[in-house]
Amino acid sequence: MSENKSSRRDFLKGAAMGVAGGYLAGMGLYSYSPWRKDMFAKKNRKMQDIGVCKRIKVTNISETSWFDNATLMGDIKNAGGLLVNQYDYNWPPFGNGKGLGKGSYAEGIAKIKHLLPNRLEEAWDIIVKNTVHPENAGGFSALIEIEDLQGKTKKYLFDTGWSFKWMDESFKREGIDKMLQNNEIEALVISHEHFDHYWALPVTMKYNPNIKIIIPQGFYPEGKQYIKDSGHKGEVVVAKNGLNRIEPGFASFVFAVPIITRVYGEQSLYFNIKDQGLVSVTGCCHQSIVQFAETARDEIKYEKDQLHGIYGGLHISPFDDWDPKYDDLVISLGKYGFQKIGCNHCTGLVCANKFIARGYPVVRGTARHRSKDSAYLGNGDVITFG
Repeated sequence: MSENKSSRRDFLKGAAMGVAGGYLAGMGLYSYSPWRKDMFAKKNRKMQDIGVCKRIKVTNISETSWFDNATLMGDIKNAGGLLVNQYDYNWPPFGNGKGLGKGSYAEGIAKIKHLLPNRLEEAWDIIVKNTVHPENAGGFSALIEIEDLQGKTKKYLFDTGWSFKWMDESFKREGIDKMLQNNEIEALVISHEHFDHYWALPVTMKYNPNIKIIIPQGFYPEGKQYIKDSGHKGEVVVAKNGLNRIEPGFASFVFAVPIITRVYGEQSLYFNIKDQGLVSVTGCCHQSIVQFAETARDEIKYEKDQLHGIYGGLHISPFDDWDPKYDDLVISLGKYGFQKIGCNHCTGLVCANKFIARGYPVVRGTARHRSKDSAYLGNGDVITFG
């Protein structure tokens, strides 16, 4: 490892931790200097080998998890806040008709279970009548294509979104429906149990109920039951906390973190690209971008010892609010030397534009299909690594 790269990483640790350092820290100088490295114990890197792949291509099926921030936040606030069980909000599809904050998985699923997974339009009509703000539901989902060193390509679906209606339309727009029907997709990998990443599960089941599903450790009973209630007939793999190898050059890492609306654990993805370095793909990155990058460095062996790229939601300003402390995260991201950044969803548009303003190598989108800004890789946009 070069001295320059080592200094950059030590520099970042100092910036991210925010430990006080006297007068200079108060002025900001000490916090953003290589002197901080003396505050941290040296770590022995595990350098676990996940293999190598040639290239990955990520197609954004939908990053529009919800269409209006104010509506979503109003629902959360009026239902009791961010610590309320997500199945109690009375959001689609688990509506029981009793109003905001009075939902129930059991009561909601009972109204539509007999229609899943093939009669989604009929189910959605019932959902609209019994849930709060069904028109605001969208979803996050991406298609990941991995090319191995021999030129063979495999496809994985990463998350399945929220609204039955929106996600079915999005699947058809990007040809995911046909890929699922033709058994072209190896597995559905779920990042975490959140509504906007997981609740449109019957849409995937409509086109391939036998697909393998990989979920992270930490799902609640409702989330596990939903797999059965959605019509799934295939294998379910529970990825354990820590590193899980999936294909040569492809591994997931399950972070054991508590998340808002009573969700626990997030599964993020790492790809080791031949002659390029490591690419990190995340659904929301609730574990924080600093922990995401530091975990890669501490746990995995990768090409050129270079963190090459990152894609997905980076969870800095998901509702486009801004606090000055977020600027530390913006600065921190630059210290890793990513050569290609594709952000969307819960990164927040304010944050994405700050990345661009700092000159980071952000791949711009086209702002199509209800994505709001070209600072994002939005709905229908594609990014390749390698």
